[in-house]
Amino acid sequence: QVQLVESGGGLVQAGGSLRLSCAASGRTSSSVHMGWFRRAPGKEREFVSAISWSGERAYYADGVKGRFTISRDNAKNTVYLQMNSLKPEDTAVYYCAADLSAVLFAGTAKYWGQGTQVTISS
Repeated sequence: QVQLVESGGGLVQAGGSLRLSCAASGRTSSSVHMGWFRRAPGKEREFVSAISWSGERAYYADGVKGRFTISRDNAKNTVYLQMNSLKPEDTAVYYCAADLSAVLFAGTAKYWGQGTQVTISS
């Protein structure tokens, strides 16, 4: 089992920045691929970004490329999502996710956090 706890959400103006953190714990937390998804009001959950367990591979949704950066610190079992140039359409609940397999990069995961709200005002 892997437990995920997100932090760092909040309210910022358009053009601002936020950094989300997700701390993983559990027996296999150091070897899981990790990522971020989001669900905006009235919309389905969508993939945002993911990073391999080693940190060597990172993937981004087209809408966040060049603005968001994912990274991880395996010594702390923590993944980060640095979000810059935020737009009102980035408003959503952001969920941390993890999986031992590469299905995470295909848009699904076995383990989920509870989510953190990100609100961007115009």
